[in-house]
Amino acid sequence: MTEVYIYDHVRTPRGRGKKDGSLHEVPSVRLAAKTLEAIRDRNGLDTANVDDIIMGCVDPVMDAGAVIPKAAAFEAGYSTKAPGMQISRFCASGLDAVNFAAGKVAAGSDDIVIAGGVESMSRVGMGMSGGSWYMDPSVNFPGYFMPQGVSADLIATKYGFSRDDVDAYAVESQKRAAHAWEQGYFKNSVIPVKDQNGLIILDRDEHMRPGTDMQALASLNASFQMPGEMGGFEAVGLQAHPEVERINYVHHAGNSSGIVDGAAAVLVGSKAGGQTMGLKPRARIRAFANIGSDPALMLTGPVDVTEKLLKKTGMSISDIDLFELNEAFAAVVLRYLQAFEIDNAKMNVNGGAIAMGHPLGATGAMILGTVLDELERRDLNTALVTLCIGAGMGTATVIERV
Repeated sequence: MTEVYIYDHVRTPRGRGKKDGSLHEVPSVRLAAKTLEAIRDRNGLDTANVDDIIMGCVDPVMDAGAVIPKAAAFEAGYSTKAPGMQISRFCASGLDAVNFAAGKVAAGSDDIVIAGGVESMSRVGMGMSGGSWYMDPSVNFPGYFMPQGVSADLIATKYGFSRDDVDAYAVESQKRAAHAWEQGYFKNSVIPVKDQNGLIILDRDEHMRPGTDMQALASLNASFQMPGEMGGFEAVGLQAHPEVERINYVHHAGNSSGIVDGAAAVLVGSKAGGQTMGLKPRARIRAFANIGSDPALMLTGPVDVTEKLLKKTGMSISDIDLFELNEAFAAVVLRYLQAFEIDNAKMNVNGGAIAMGHPLGATGAMILGTVLDELERRDLNTALVTLCIGAGMGTATVIERV
């Protein structure tokens, strides 16, 4: 199989996913186009030689619909020869877009692919595309459907994480993200979003609350107790896991991922494709995997897919220098650390979605880029990127610096 290299990556800042968020005025297609423009201009790409553009988008409806990567290519002034395709695997869509691109390159069908994702959650609300998983009893009964927050609280209960545990993790995420911004760790990868007059709309993640402390979080009520107890979803969780007597509700807005707008793009290709474009590889994609996992726990897929990927590659946890696991909820990360006995100093070292937010279709590509930058900054070699996924799935990718 052809070796697959990462040549570059960019992302937008994450804007608050509300009507008063800075990026609310920017349609999804324009956010995606900004990343395509930056990848082209930074690397001097002849876009007629781009074999495909693959982007994750979890809710591809309204202005995010109609094969948004192709629409974004028009917006960005790409050659009409560059095709586009949108994919969704819920929260892992952006990483799976990169993996899908890597597979095409490895198979020899493509030489240069731009992959990534976009989500404007202030304009297209979460779940706007509907689906039988939410609404059809023939699907959600066997799938133990429940809100993800209830599943996160079930995980916390089952594996022994207290309210103080999840809050402490959230405070640390805020501190790490603030430190990374203060030290300029994101400056080479985050592109400012500008309006049509060239004025900057946003150049920094705006969901962050760097002053967050344990006292502030302690004042927040658990967000998922009402749907769990009044909505009947706790009964669903206990039916799947009768070893749990009752769910301890510990998650809230301060220790869960933020709703935001954003986009990301990753330039991947073969060695020959990079040479044709005059590009220098930064890393190679060593392996990737997907898995289905417990649908009631739902968010423990990263543990399962990591085990699968390590077995597939013959690697061990000790071979990984840095980990990036999407901070959907604090308990998701705590369970992963617990399962593999990982030092938290290797995990999400520049903060994560609790601090900076989770633009569903883009996050996987964003955190892949974040950890690549950090490998270079620390002169380390290998990283594992993984995300939990709705309905009980997991996606993971291992990258190595060249």
